[in-house]
Amino acid sequence: MHNTAELQETVDEIARVLGASATLEDRTFRLLAYGAQHGELDAVRQESILRRAASQQVRDYFERFGIAHADGPVRIPAGDGLKARVCWPLRYREVTYGYLWLLDSGALSDDLLGRAAPLVARAAASLAQEARSRQDLGRELDLLLSPDPDDRSALDVRGPVTAIAVRESERAVPLWTLPRGVLSRAGSPVALLAPAHLAVEVALTVRGLYGTAAGLGGTRQDPAEAWMSWREARHALRVAEHFPRFAPVARWEELGVHRLLARLSRADLKDLHAEIAPLDPELVLTVETYLDLGGHVQKTAAELGIHRQTLYYRLGKAEKQLGRDLADGDDRLAVHLGVKAARLL
Repeated sequence: MHNTAELQETVDEIARVLGASATLEDRTFRLLAYGAQHGELDAVRQESILRRAASQQVRDYFERFGIAHADGPVRIPAGDGLKARVCWPLRYREVTYGYLWLLDSGALSDDLLGRAAPLVARAAASLAQEARSRQDLGRELDLLLSPDPDDRSALDVRGPVTAIAVRESERAVPLWTLPRGVLSRAGSPVALLAPAHLAVEVALTVRGLYGTAAGLGGTRQDPAEAWMSWREARHALRVAEHFPRFAPVARWEELGVHRLLARLSRADLKDLHAEIAPLDPELVLTVETYLDLGGHVQKTAAELGIHRQTLYYRLGKAEKQLGRDLADGDDRLAVHLGVKAARLL
């Protein structure tokens, strides 16, 4: 995570020098530090402090003033329930890494703001350094997840570790805010490597930020085997995306026979799927539910919301179209694998 103690010290000093209420946020408007309150508190500052982040509506409003690309302080006038304020983009080498917000009662002249410029530059450099550190961790992660032992020979990462795969989305997710010790890399899917004791928490957090699904590989005591956990994590993600019972976060060690299915090639899955190809979607769902529930007629009918006689009719129709007897163990296994393969396809 960011060095919050250092950032907090800087914000406190800025607030003292300017005599104004100050908050510091990263470029996703996530609150990192805030100074003591000077004067009245408006709703936006209060919400930012309580929620630790600004709402999307607030973000959209402020971004209209061009704060993302401004080279210096931007004055934002008072509005409906909104006090006037100054937004100072925290830029380093022409890249914006965050924002300093200052409530302005009218006393923040350009000359006064100039006194805080060195402190603002310090905060921007701190955020930039953290971002660059995260990029370095991403490159390190690429090496750890490589199956080539020569790529991993010079890395100093301690186990046990767990790899995590998360499906990306259109959302902008601040991966650099994850706890120290977590390696991350954006991509398709997003790749993470976490200390084993943090893996579930990290998976839930990142999956929630993207609003998608995640898979956790098996834990490896030796970080040199992280690439194996990464392979499992991608398979687990695939299962999470296609089997609701394992969604939204699937753990490799809990997937049972689905681990075997996830490892199969597309050609192999097509071979299994051919077993149930004659069935329409309604019959596939009926057969799958029936087999998932161990052939229990009453539970299956209740799950599907149909009468038992309707269930018997559908099962008989499916058996006729497939040329299979669902009371026979081998036939039952072939059909069950067929419906599961259909999901992965």
